[in-house]
Amino acid sequence: MNADYARIATAIRFIVQNLENQPTLEQIAGELGLSPCHFQRLFRRWAGVSPKRFLQFLTVEHAKQRLACSQSVLDTSYELGLSSPARLYDHFVALEAVTPGEYKNRGVGLTLYYGVHPSPFGPIFLAVTDRGVCALTFLAGQSLEAELAALQRFWSGARLAADKAITGAIAEQIFSRVPGDEPLILLVKGTNFQISVWKALLKIPPGLLCSYAQIARAIGRPSAARAVAQAVATNPVGYLIPCHRVIRSVGILGGYRWGETRKRALIAWEAAHCISPSP
Repeated sequence: MNADYARIATAIRFIVQNLENQPTLEQIAGELGLSPCHFQRLFRRWAGVSPKRFLQFLTVEHAKQRLACSQSVLDTSYELGLSSPARLYDHFVALEAVTPGEYKNRGVGLTLYYGVHPSPFGPIFLAVTDRGVCALTFLAGQSLEAELAALQRFWSGARLAADKAITGAIAEQIFSRVPGDEPLILLVKGTNFQISVWKALLKIPPGLLCSYAQIARAIGRPSAARAVAQAVATNPVGYLIPCHRVIRSVGILGGYRWGETRKRALIAWEAAHCISPSP
């Protein structure tokens, strides 16, 4: 799975660099040193659609269309209340914030189990507690030791324990959620503002995109787009709190903690699974 993503990432970078020229299947496959048939099979196995269809999801025009579609979804969602767990996207994820006392003591009494696992977007570092998932990061050039050090700083009062059996059972569920699954519980530590932004991210359905300004308006802080961007950047649970679905209002992706190519891959992969082909 990780090997597939490494090749897919190379293909995406090549496609983006040559987007105006609409690269052919043969050209993309040649960049990877694969035959067109081999590359087509690899790509369909990963994305679920052809490279040609996937290319449509990487354009600025597509991003602008998804931004326009998202506003009515956000408006409807927030009329029903930001904190309503029943409105979290597809009922797949429920977010629990630590109490003020737990925030202050930084996880005293908690055990954080951690492990590294494969995913469709490269290896992930996952940490969970008995109360839910507390960290998910993509190992994008970062060592396991660096991830552990960062986790220990953030939850300095907690005990860390390696347990791939515990984390592996959850990792298997993360990228294969289907309607009817029990929601994954997330346990997060942040300021009230950060929590409000992270809850807002959970309102963005897969396949749609929002701007920082839209999120700011949705949480009742229309002048706080820059602060929203900072809160998005500090999201402790990648993918499940979908910070990759937030882009600039002009349709440009903007930054991403785990790299722009991975953000493109996440956005287009979700679009491929959520958007019906045009008639």
